[in-house]
Amino acid sequence: MKNDVPQIRHITDAKLVFWPEIIHKNSCELLYHQLLEKLPWRQDSITLFGKNHPLPRLQVWMGDPEMNYRYSGLILEPIPWCSTVRIIKRRIESICGHHFNSVLINLYRTGQDSNGWHSDDEPELGENPVIASFSLGATRRFRLRHKHQKDLSSHSFNLSSGSLLIMAGTTQKYWQHSLPKTAKTVKPRINLTFRTVKKIKPFQG
Repeated sequence: MKNDVPQIRHITDAKLVFWPEIIHKNSCELLYHQLLEKLPWRQDSITLFGKNHPLPRLQVWMGDPEMNYRYSGLILEPIPWCSTVRIIKRRIESICGHHFNSVLINLYRTGQDSNGWHSDDEPELGENPVIASFSLGATRRFRLRHKHQKDLSSHSFNLSSGSLLIMAGTTQKYWQHSLPKTAKTVKPRINLTFRTVKKIKPFQG
């Protein structure tokens, strides 16, 4: 039996809804291996202060044609939807009632792979974007902190395989989130963050 009853986290300046399990564990195992083995994983690099830094994770950008995405100086062009991701996408859209045209898929190979503090607030996501974060594989701790009110407590979720976290409203405007490193020995984790991006002009420069 799936634990698909939503849990609403009441947080200042944010709208967060969490489902512990929207897809049964057995199905998650199959989906995980299909994505791990078939996706064209790549390790991109970002430039900080004139130096190249490989991202501490692998990723794939997938979506509708021409739904390019920019972040941290990267320009990602989507590969076509695969059948496995379409299954997940349809399930998530039926739950949250929101249509997504793209997804950033991250592979965290070990506990040393991570994602630093940031907000998904790029211009092509528009104002108050809806971000749907779906997890497969190992459980990892997901953290949030307010950008301005340092007296507000930080929040965290243990994102296990089959779980879904929706971040909506002004969450990206006022909060940052991260997936920190862990010294624990953990198996790989795949995270899919579905988004709705606006078509942007090709980058010039």
